[in-house]
Amino acid sequence: MSDLPRPEALFANIDYTPPKADWMDVPVEIKPGRYCYAANPDSVNYVGLPHARKWNPLDDDWKLPENWQEIIFNGLRERLQKYRSFKIFMDICVRCGACADKCHFFIGSGDPKNMPVLRAELLRSVYRGEFTTFGKILGRFAGGRKLTPEVLKEWWYYFFQCSECRRCSVFCPYGIDTAEVTIIGRELLNLLGLNIDWIATPVANCYRTGNHLGIQPHAFFDMIDFFCDDIEDITGIRPEPSFNKKGADILFITPSGDVFADPGTYTCMGYLMLFEYLKREYGLDVTWSTYASEGGNFGFFTSHETMKRLNSKMYMEADRLGVKWILGGECGHMWRVIHQYMDTLNGPEFQHSRMEVPSNPITGTVFKNAASTKMVHIAEFTADLIKHGKLNLNKKRNANIHLTWHDSCNPARGMGLLDEPRFVAKSVVEKFTEMPEGTIREQTFCCGGGAGLNAGENDELRMMGGLPRANAVKYVHDKYGVNMLGCVCAIDRAVLPNSMQYWVPEVDVCGLHELVANALVFPGEKERETDLRGEDLPGMEDE
Repeated sequence: MSDLPRPEALFANIDYTPPKADWMDVPVEIKPGRYCYAANPDSVNYVGLPHARKWNPLDDDWKLPENWQEIIFNGLRERLQKYRSFKIFMDICVRCGACADKCHFFIGSGDPKNMPVLRAELLRSVYRGEFTTFGKILGRFAGGRKLTPEVLKEWWYYFFQCSECRRCSVFCPYGIDTAEVTIIGRELLNLLGLNIDWIATPVANCYRTGNHLGIQPHAFFDMIDFFCDDIEDITGIRPEPSFNKKGADILFITPSGDVFADPGTYTCMGYLMLFEYLKREYGLDVTWSTYASEGGNFGFFTSHETMKRLNSKMYMEADRLGVKWILGGECGHMWRVIHQYMDTLNGPEFQHSRMEVPSNPITGTVFKNAASTKMVHIAEFTADLIKHGKLNLNKKRNANIHLTWHDSCNPARGMGLLDEPRFVAKSVVEKFTEMPEGTIREQTFCCGGGAGLNAGENDELRMMGGLPRANAVKYVHDKYGVNMLGCVCAIDRAVLPNSMQYWVPEVDVCGLHELVANALVFPGEKERETDLRGEDLPGMEDE
């Protein structure tokens, strides 16, 4: 982040003054620090997407295919026919402006085209101008315009300044999901090979090795083994996880970011400790896969087809191993795909014949909410264990932590996972303070780097998008002394540490199960002196 302006300078440059010209007359200006690099053509080829080539967003010539307009029009027509919601969203917006100031990227930049209503209008105006009778006749007077290379560049620039968090949809009186407009917009851009590398390469990696980071099975195994070494050093207890075990009761799948990136690695250590505890105390039989080693789904940011293909690998692996159900880790888009898209994408019978309705073998709880998906979020699973008194927890080990809770967009708005993480968090920490109403739960702000926008080259955009969340964190830090921001999303754990370091450097970021593992008391463990990060536990500073 060395090229970033200082926080006070970035904040001072936010200008909400509307431009004097009509928005259609304001040319797009692609600014360094606010866009992501073009996709590697090898990655585009690998996943079978069309028109792979080297191109640069800063060049005038994007090397578009000769019939690029025809490709877009055919793609748009197909999606209008296929997705009823998209057709409705194109027609019913009255531009009331209820969503205008709800987007974190607009709040952090002041750019009117980051208002959700106007970002959607970038596509909607072409729909009117090219597909509706009034638009064809009246043109601009009816809110329509023609598709030109400049308009296409505008689409690309702003559809990749949307993290698809859906906060705007909460406030829309018509229920328009502007994230769905962004999703379709990105699909259309992909028809011309106009993806970004932070999305295309992880998708290609996932096709090839089973995870976004391109980790091969032996490296995945080695990293988990390394975590077990650290856990043994801290607790005297060495976890012995199983891998690719046929006939296991439960398959556990988590985002690969938890395996190879701090602070997610501490969350992964928390999973290992929880499963080892449950195996020793209750005989829980959980296995990891070195092949379906990714819960996240960057296909979601590419197209419905790639989303479907990446999602299906988890169920194909569960079928291969013969498990009863799947337990999923702390991820965001993984869970939005599972709860909002999967049944429609795969068909309602896709996973029915393969597994059982999930039930907790320790408590007997049947997770009826997962009857179709056969997949349970680990926060739900752990909350159920705590509710039934199945975990021995010592809150005092987290006494140096004053926690506030970030509702990760996709689990919160996409599946309603609001109370379970809080129940778990309050069971393992002594000090917990909520951020202000209007910034949490269904109205939570995005981290600023979701939907594939967590690249290094767009750091200015991420800091602008992260400002609203950071502002709420700063409030509870300054007023109550909060020093830790908890979350249940791997993207959050990748994005928020830099955002906090930039805006609120006194506050750190953690996952839920890092806190659980710190508090978890193993029978026969040695006296713990440090937490999972190797930092002294309260009262152990002078030992």
